[in-house]
Amino acid sequence: MARTGNILLVDDDPSLRRLLALRLEGAGHTVETAESARAALNVLDRFAADCVITDLRMEGMDGIDLLDRLHQAHPTVPVILLTAHGTIPEAVTATQRGALDFLSKPIDKDTLLSRVDQALAQAGMAGDRWQSLWQSRIVTRSPAMHRLLDEARLVADSETSVLITGESGTGKEVLARTLHEASLRGRAPFVAINCGAMPEQLLESELFGHEKGAFTDAKQAQQGLLRSAEGGTVFLDEIGDMPFALQVKLLRVLQEREVRPVGAQRALPVDVRIISATHRNLSESITSGHFREDLYYRLAVVTLTLPALRERPEDIAPLARHFLDAIAQRSERRAKVYAPEALETLCGHDWPGNIRQLSNVVEQNVALTRGHVVSRQAVDKALAAQSGGRDRAATLQPLAEARDAFVRDYLIQLLRISEGNVSRSARIARRNRTEFYKLLNRHDIDPAEYKR
Repeated sequence: MARTGNILLVDDDPSLRRLLALRLEGAGHTVETAESARAALNVLDRFAADCVITDLRMEGMDGIDLLDRLHQAHPTVPVILLTAHGTIPEAVTATQRGALDFLSKPIDKDTLLSRVDQALAQAGMAGDRWQSLWQSRIVTRSPAMHRLLDEARLVADSETSVLITGESGTGKEVLARTLHEASLRGRAPFVAINCGAMPEQLLESELFGHEKGAFTDAKQAQQGLLRSAEGGTVFLDEIGDMPFALQVKLLRVLQEREVRPVGAQRALPVDVRIISATHRNLSESITSGHFREDLYYRLAVVTLTLPALRERPEDIAPLARHFLDAIAQRSERRAKVYAPEALETLCGHDWPGNIRQLSNVVEQNVALTRGHVVSRQAVDKALAAQSGGRDRAATLQPLAEARDAFVRDYLIQLLRISEGNVSRSARIARRNRTEFYKLLNRHDIDPAEYKR
């Protein structure tokens, strides 16, 4: 049975819009139309499109620009281009840039409905599987998290190296495991290691393995975590804390797909995907000479940034209930509940330790509450015990410095996405080229460094 969905139809020809809309609605689809790319972007603010069909040639912003904008704001929505005979080469180029398909005018009704059905089926099957995977691990109703998960879905089943950034306790390993399970490597091992939790020599041996007699305590050979994850995924947590000398060896793994154990005379092939994570600002670490720039670009082909819990307050109550249920299931007891004022206190806290801290507070509340209902006093006591008098405000940057740091990181990210193309970066930022160049000069950024 053919799927039905929400279709956004974009074309500056009103008669063609009416004709195609009638055909799509006749097949059971819900259709919204727009006469321009800019109007389409406004429609998408209120209309959850499952597929966008857009003309290639339009006044002002054309179909290619709209495609780029859609990939930024709605990366999982399939796009079908409409093209006249003379623009077919451009349409082919657009498909290489991410458009799902293109249709030549005049448009055959059966072909139109068939292509739309294929687009909805493809998006739906991938989306259903991805949604079931992340929902089994991640509790969220936050729009920011849903946008992040849409981005993660696009790289989940690829071989692309992913860098997950975010504050400590935001769930970076949980996201990494979800990416692994959604990939073609999902049935192979997932091996996680904290790069900041052990001394350099031990970390080298654990990662790369060693030969017997390579050092004093090497009484037998060890293959190392990279080779033990053969065919699967290695998650390198706190990659920003990896000793500089080991970064060279990791770069070799990424470039050559081989690993040399400590004390070995030759390198051995290895087939793993690397997902890394850090709470540090690696750009600052590169500037200070503590992290290799070439390794950064190998690790951060795609960067996913998890928001702090204070940036997704709508998730605090569902997460608290999730932890209460999990504790009850482990202990085989009835799940406790929070009194309304206790839940209000939880939701009003800024959670410097993020989800990990919330989980700890919930567990402490359950352990120290005799009855069925956790009181506000119990929550206050747990939060006071965890704060330890720390003044988080003392660690915050001045507003001007924080704003400059954000703008600089944003500009660099744009240039990485566009591979140093200033015009494309300016379009994404919705700034003209002159203004964009001024921003680059102000923050001492050379776009040539990001060209490939």
